[in-house]
Amino acid sequence: MAAVPAFSVVAIPACNEAERIGACLAALAVQRDRYGSPLSGDEFEVLVFANNCTDDTVAVIARLAESIPHPVVVVEERLPPEMSNAGWARKRAMDLAVDRLVKIGKEGVVMTTDADSCVSPTWVWSNLRELARGVDCVAGYVDAAPSEIVSLGRGFLRRGRLEDTYLTLVAEIVARCDPRAHDPWPNHRVSSGASLAVTVEAYRAIGGLPARPLGEDAALTAALEEAGFKVRHSLDVTVQTSCRLSGRATGGAADTMQRRLSDLDAPCDDDLEPALHLTRRALVRSRFRTVWIGSRDEIDLALRLGISSDLIPRLRAEEATFLEAWYAVSEASPILTPRRTLRPSDLRREIVVARSVLAALRTDGPRTKASQDDRLRREGSGETELA
Repeated sequence: MAAVPAFSVVAIPACNEAERIGACLAALAVQRDRYGSPLSGDEFEVLVFANNCTDDTVAVIARLAESIPHPVVVVEERLPPEMSNAGWARKRAMDLAVDRLVKIGKEGVVMTTDADSCVSPTWVWSNLRELARGVDCVAGYVDAAPSEIVSLGRGFLRRGRLEDTYLTLVAEIVARCDPRAHDPWPNHRVSSGASLAVTVEAYRAIGGLPARPLGEDAALTAALEEAGFKVRHSLDVTVQTSCRLSGRATGGAADTMQRRLSDLDAPCDDDLEPALHLTRRALVRSRFRTVWIGSRDEIDLALRLGISSDLIPRLRAEEATFLEAWYAVSEASPILTPRRTLRPSDLRREIVVARSVLAALRTDGPRTKASQDDRLRREGSGETELA
């Protein structure tokens, strides 16, 4: 394993979190390693960025800090209206964490979670173990707080279980069709601010967390991958987050939950595609990755995708990154572009299809694409062979 600086600063943005910050800090106070030994007080510290608070958040933190074995630093600020959002708050929190590491003279790791989340007992240690395996960033797996999600009713829980089942299947499909050595199956496909860890070196190299009101977490992992850094989506790094319906960010998770609670068949996330289309995209992305790296078979791939034969050479001449080129090719291809957003009522059928696809992939292995396509055609996709 690669050597990773053990010291970490956990950055937590908090706005009016007096009711929940206690549970968040308590979870960090009882961190241990895989053998159950408590982490010492000098292995990490916590930095809470209390922004625009009008409640007792800071007072609650000060009271709890007396009992927490790790140093707790509180930075209190009022962000201007144009920056008073979840994305800017997390950016400021993580930037402050980097500054804190510099101030105490340590090269280390910045981790972040949410004030309404509780990390698992081995969260810090598991993040560091993943980083020691040679990756630059770890995106943890996020679960809903059990008592809260159950309180939302049987229908909402049933919807969540269907989505989670399908997400697990499509994560394996993608991992088998477009394998990445640093992010092998088993993994997941979510980048959430509730659980991220990144080396200071990688964070600085991309200019820090991308500044945006929402989606800053996924933007961070995308920027890291664009720059050639390795992101691991680990199932060993876990966190439980709240299911509150009154959130701090307009258009955020709370708003999404409200919409789905009022309409149990409301559309799923945009990236939850039909299984066959998702499989096809993953296979083509793997083929495109090979073409992009090796500068071969460009014309053949262009013909298969129905795109202009000069698109890939032009993207290469423009020095596009792999992801930039893949997005451009995806948008230009009439075969890859049609994407239908799923609803929960679609998921039982898609789960059956996904399991059938995985049966073929597990038999054939990830690289035998001809046999995969043959099986997909036998399953009745009715689509043209691509990979």
